[in-house]
Amino acid sequence: MRTGRLEAFSDGVLAILITIMVLELKVPEEPTFEALRPSLVGLLTYLLSFVYIGIYWNNHHHMFQLVRHVSGAILWANLGLLFMLSLVPFTTAWMDDTRFAQLPVVVYGINLLGAAIAYYVLQLTVFRRDGPDGLLRQAVGRDLKGKLSPVVYVLGILGSLVAPWIGVLAYVAVAVTWLVPDRRAERFVHDHALED
Repeated sequence: MRTGRLEAFSDGVLAILITIMVLELKVPEEPTFEALRPSLVGLLTYLLSFVYIGIYWNNHHHMFQLVRHVSGAILWANLGLLFMLSLVPFTTAWMDDTRFAQLPVVVYGINLLGAAIAYYVLQLTVFRRDGPDGLLRQAVGRDLKGKLSPVVYVLGILGSLVAPWIGVLAYVAVAVTWLVPDRRAERFVHDHALED
């Protein structure tokens, strides 16, 4: 099977997740900055989770530009990733509603770690399908950011047990590292993309 249906379904799910998160934002009742203050935490948690969903969407898009066909195993691995990402609105809202209480920050980190593992499983499934000379395997290379991110998530989860802000800083740090584009990977995708 070609990748079009998988990509369209995934794009739709990710768009719905962002929509759910924005609907959770509380609109101030008064047109003043003071009335906006209680919504600031919600805006910040929304921003962090929006960036994460955007990072996954971007990487997913680049991944499937280098995949010719999908197998049943790839479809299931992709659903695993979408499942983990579908929990982000819940964990985001919980973290927001509790004003970064310890357990919700830990659970948010576990959610991010689960999504990273699910993405890695999807990547490995594509590697297995395409073999040792697959384009995705060549594009990923050593994947330092991909290997380091779960370590930082675990450190953030453990740090949250000491103080929730340590976890939040770790999660923000991972997001910032993924916001910096890897020009080498983008060039590889551009040079080897099968179709736009």
